[in-house]
Amino acid sequence: MILGVGGVSPEQALAKLQVMTAGARPIALEEYRARIAQLQRLMQARDISAVFVDAGSSLVYFTGLKWSPSERLVGALVPARGEVRYIAPAFEEGTVRDLQVLPGSISVWAEHESPFILLAGMLAEIEVREGPRVGLSHSLPFGMYERLRQATSSLQLVDAGSLIEQCRRCKSPAELALMQRAKDMTLEVHKAAASILREGISTTEVTRFIEAAHRQVGAGGSTFCIVLFGEDSAFPHGVRQPRPLQGGDMVLIDTGCQLFGYNSDITRSYVFGTPSARQRELWNLEKAAQQAAFDAAVLGEPCERVDAAARLCLEAGGLGPDYALPGLPHRTGHGIGLDIHEAPYLVRGDRTPLDIGMCFSNEPMICVPGEFGIRLEDHFYLTADGPRWFTRPSHSVDDPFGLEA
Repeated sequence: MILGVGGVSPEQALAKLQVMTAGARPIALEEYRARIAQLQRLMQARDISAVFVDAGSSLVYFTGLKWSPSERLVGALVPARGEVRYIAPAFEEGTVRDLQVLPGSISVWAEHESPFILLAGMLAEIEVREGPRVGLSHSLPFGMYERLRQATSSLQLVDAGSLIEQCRRCKSPAELALMQRAKDMTLEVHKAAASILREGISTTEVTRFIEAAHRQVGAGGSTFCIVLFGEDSAFPHGVRQPRPLQGGDMVLIDTGCQLFGYNSDITRSYVFGTPSARQRELWNLEKAAQQAAFDAAVLGEPCERVDAAARLCLEAGGLGPDYALPGLPHRTGHGIGLDIHEAPYLVRGDRTPLDIGMCFSNEPMICVPGEFGIRLEDHFYLTADGPRWFTRPSHSVDDPFGLEA
């Protein structure tokens, strides 16, 4: 058997886990104020008079207000100069006020009233007159955009997505610390999940264990979980009817959690039993491709260079080319923060220069239809000295968690 895989009961594995959130702190009020100030500087440089940020991760990023998007308009209006103002349904005012981190007035609308006419009035109050451009966060649903357009026909509504992305893509030390802790937590959960595997165990049982394990280390549970065995592991995001575990199967587990809104997302692949020569060969190739991607993450180089490096490594090993299978069917990585997947991306065509504070997954998955798939996913961030891993990559096919390293 592979070191660390199997041999422990779920009860024993859970008992070994401890809460890991001690000392972790949410983003401070002063950082939210600094984020608003950065957005306002960008707005002034691009002649944008105000930006409306609707409910979702960008609202959390700029104000700390966590509110799930729905058919009711909730958000923050950020003027190019001045204080942030909020808009919400009247019956939710008390809850919004209770959840506020960044202070600001709240304008409310009754259920029979139009929040878009109210928002138009708020724009007029901050002296956004005919002609000025008003930016909208790219997550605003089209139907809401259209109703706002009708209520503000004299204004030019523009996509503020590039401004918001520019603010969000380089993480602060406080953000990096929260992601580091979340990823540390999920890696311990991975180790525990590997230890409970046995012949015949179902993916549902493993998924439930991982949910409980994330709670045991101090998270609110798993934000997502993919568990695949054998041939199913060649499908990156799973199959309709997953098969139970058998000896000799490749195991793929991809899961994560959140800590104060910031995400972890780690995948481990290993064999339950004795690896075949082919499993061993391709596992080692996957690890080499992951390292090649990491080594290519040079400050100032375009994001697409990292993806190209991973593909060159896999092609040299006889896979591909490009997205052809057996090989790598998707991008090498994605940005991460308040969203599990966020810009920029490690993919051909993304020429965003790599910069200090950017964070990415590194997961150049190998898919071999009819046989198995291998995805080793760790994340790294850019420092002045180059890339740095959040979590130590898998050690070897025989000791994936480095228990004897």
